[in-house]
Amino acid sequence: MSDGVKQTNGLARWIERHWYRSPLFNIWLLPLQGLFWLAVTLRRFFYALLPPLSSAVPVIVVGNISVGGTGKTPLIIWLANRAQEMNMRVGIVSRGYGGETDNYPLEVRQDTPASECGDEPKLLFERLGCPVVVDPQRKRAVDYLAGKVDLVLSDDGLQHYAMARVAELVVVDGERGFGNGWLLPIGPLREPETRLDSVDRVIVNGKDFVLQPLAMINAITAERMDLLTLANEEVHAVAGIGHPERFFNTLRQLGLTPLEHPFADHHPFTANDLAFDDNKPVVMTEKDWVKCRSFVTENCWYVPVDAVPDRSTRQALDTLLTTWGEKYHG
Repeated sequence: MSDGVKQTNGLARWIERHWYRSPLFNIWLLPLQGLFWLAVTLRRFFYALLPPLSSAVPVIVVGNISVGGTGKTPLIIWLANRAQEMNMRVGIVSRGYGGETDNYPLEVRQDTPASECGDEPKLLFERLGCPVVVDPQRKRAVDYLAGKVDLVLSDDGLQHYAMARVAELVVVDGERGFGNGWLLPIGPLREPETRLDSVDRVIVNGKDFVLQPLAMINAITAERMDLLTLANEEVHAVAGIGHPERFFNTLRQLGLTPLEHPFADHHPFTANDLAFDDNKPVVMTEKDWVKCRSFVTENCWYVPVDAVPDRSTRQALDTLLTTWGEKYHG
């Protein structure tokens, strides 16, 4: 890595660190923040005047107004499973961030590499087995699923206004909230907090639902190990997610001592990223495992998690799924 790239990455990390501190440290970015605010405002105004035509299948967006991980993907898995329990055919659309292909829309298959579809779509397909379609133009992905499913869940896409939607759910990280409350690049917000006034429900990770680790699974053999087996041991903890500290804290709560190796969200892992000068176990997130499975060793493990909503949130989500699902099913 060149010195110039290192300096650029270092500056980016410095800016991001102060998203969750006083905005004064990033105030020198105020002109860029003004341009970003103008772009966001004009975009909202344009689609308010010329809203997209309704799609042939209802779309529920599960997104956020801030940059970084909020626990959105596990909640989508819960919603998809719940919709299937209600006898609805459910499909998922995604931007496929971190993946690239010449053929869109791309329906994720068993042999589709994460390098083409992105890590989150690959994870969603692995866990659910339902149709998962990737396209930078999410509307095109929704059209692709028309007639094949009764309900579409959009993985993110809250700001993708060209895609019609029947409901919007916003997921918030209960630990970090909205940071310093400023728009990009001074703060972590993609849209002002007033955007929450127009969504159907705000769901807080850590309050309205929790993330429950399921097991320690071997990255090659799929052997399942009890979560407490490695208690009191040092492990190399690898996380290329939006909020790596959440994963490291989870391992601590399980009694492990994580040697932290944080990477940027959607990091394109290589074998060198998992090579350490000892025999300590390497523990990673499930989202990272789907990208590393071609070069992991038997010393590597991953920890899948499930979203567990509280009673009131579960009831609200059941109502939402029933309201929009029953109109298009049966």
